Amino acid sequence: MNTMWLTFPVVMSLLTAVIAFGMRHQRKHINILSLSCALFVLLSSLMLFGQVYKDGIQSVFLGSWIAPFGIVFVADLLSVMLVVVTAIIGLMVIVYAMADLQYKASYGLYHVFFHILLAGVYGAFLTGDIFNLYVWFEVMLIASFGLMVIDADKKQINGAIKYVSLNLISTLVLLLAIGLLYGSTGTLNFADLHYKTLNIELDVKAMLIIMLLFSFAIKSAVFPLFFWLPDTYPGLPSATASLFAGLLTKVGVYVLVRIFTLIFPLQSSGWQVVLIFIAGMTMLTGVLGAACQKSIKNILSFHIISQIGYMIMGLAIYTPLALAGAIFYIIHHIIVKANLFLIGGVIERKYGSDRLNAVGGVYKDMPLLAFTFIIPAFSLAGFPPLSGFWGKFMVIKSSLLSTHYILATVALLVGLLTIFSMTKIWSEIFWKKSPETQSPVIISKVDYILYMTPIASLAILTLVIGFSAEFFFQLAMASAEQLLNSDEYIRAVLGR
Repeated sequence: MNTMWLTFPVVMSLLTAVIAFGMRHQRKHINILSLSCALFVLLSSLMLFGQVYKDGIQSVFLGSWIAPFGIVFVADLLSVMLVVVTAIIGLMVIVYAMADLQYKASYGLYHVFFHILLAGVYGAFLTGDIFNLYVWFEVMLIASFGLMVIDADKKQINGAIKYVSLNLISTLVLLLAIGLLYGSTGTLNFADLHYKTLNIELDVKAMLIIMLLFSFAIKSAVFPLFFWLPDTYPGLPSATASLFAGLLTKVGVYVLVRIFTLIFPLQSSGWQVVLIFIAGMTMLTGVLGAACQKSIKNILSFHIISQIGYMIMGLAIYTPLALAGAIFYIIHHIIVKANLFLIGGVIERKYGSDRLNAVGGVYKDMPLLAFTFIIPAFSLAGFPPLSGFWGKFMVIKSSLLSTHYILATVALLVGLLTIFSMTKIWSEIFWKKSPETQSPVIISKVDYILYMTPIASLAILTLVIGFSAEFFFQLAMASAEQLLNSDEYIRAVLGR
């Protein structure tokens, strides 16, 4: 394989960030640079997907050091699908930011940190060892903190401090777990750990699982460690919030999937019941929190938590169909949730608020925006034949087949409450009469196009996934089978 496609997303994003820093005061040039990079990365990720889809799992050994001694990048179906969807979201957010953030004093720095953050996400999805996973999480943490504090008000600073403090705790626990893992096995390569962890003493293995689960539970915002998320995301600029909402928690979920399929297979770990409980409580607490909120961003932030529960549910049930459902749902949720935050940002820009009691009549003022809201909102709620329906159908069906009836009931209840929240946004923001105090601003034609292009594109992609569900279902099933049968992954990395 041409190794360029496997390393290009990370290298190109980091290189773009360096160049963008040098031209951060030249807005026109930085827009061209940022857009060009995002487009090239998307094209390269599609090339990588084609290679993996055709020839199977691919790996690259940096510096000619073979695994498990050197740094290795690995692309299987799961990681390459996530790289592609990350590249799509990155491109859409950059287009949106050209309207949403152009008036910010430090506009150029947003692009710098956007690309550093994207590089961290790409690296986390493609790395083949747990120490480099830690490195990419640190890159993500630094970039996300930078995005939080640029031109920040007091509310953003408070949220950023809470976010960074908890993530530093998470990172410290992860680093301690990595040290214990290396001391117990002598390796940090995922494929090598698949064999070496079999010989770890049971009490050490239990401690490692607890530490890793705690660390990535914070990063994934699962019960009971989700409280930082709704305090952080609503105060961010909409372009930043959409990037965070779409991607950051999914990286944590991805790592949990990787750990509990490749390093510590869930069924033999003794932690399946715990993960089932966490999934159910994450869904329930998230959706109940959303039902009490009075603004778009707050509602959407709590729904991130509840939807993460569906992904953990698929992992916890641990059948091919359940894992496929979790993978399908991750892809769907990245696209839909990012789009809903983008839509909320347009409303906030035009009306000066996203509170339900302060805005109304958006359907009359902006019918295209209203239509593009219905698609991701109904998809999030699980209306057929949209993408969210198929993901929920797969995980709920797998829970019924595996006799986890209580978990299936919780998932159905959460779906109904999600409909309630989305309907509340529609009736209050879009349908009700405009409040007398409402004073919308005029959005220029150029800004309107920059806003609506990514929103409409993601809405169309949501429809494509929903109406082409068979293709994406087959991809998700093939990915789940790769996860549950690690032989191909191990051969691609270790050659055996």
